[in-house]
Amino acid sequence: MKRTWVTVLVIVLALSLLGLGTAFAAKKKVEKEMDVGAMLIKSFDMIEKNKFKDADKMLDAILAKDPGNPLALNNKAAVMVKMNKLDKADTYLNQALPRAKGFMVAVNRVCQVGGICLAFKPVSGGTGNQDLEPLIKLNIDMVKQRMSAEPLPGRGER
Repeated sequence: MKRTWVTVLVIVLALSLLGLGTAFAAKKKVEKEMDVGAMLIKSFDMIEKNKFKDADKMLDAILAKDPGNPLALNNKAAVMVKMNKLDKADTYLNQALPRAKGFMVAVNRVCQVGGICLAFKPVSGGTGNQDLEPLIKLNIDMVKQRMSAEPLPGRGER
């Protein structure tokens, strides 16, 4: 009788610990998602304040947590435009495009960087009602136009 009691107590204790572990893992996943959203907002604010190096570092951190995040890639492209690295901006936008279709965002504010590339600030909390794909396509078109208008080094206008 005593052994049965101990066995039942051990089983109940093990199940309780297992439940706590599962709840903790779910909480960590939600925290990670919240961190990325908050970081996207913060990086946008840095872009608006012309703190492009800081924004670039923050966007790298976002991409380390969520590789291929199309909004982070888009905003990183906007930073590259400001740094006059149009080839890198084009690369980031083309990396973002396949994941942008169906990636719903609620665009709160938009800023132009270098007069051509738009960075987007998401609304905090939840998803939105605007597909990111057409916005990224617009940025790709603007970057390509700028690239074709840039003079070739040592050769003048195209």
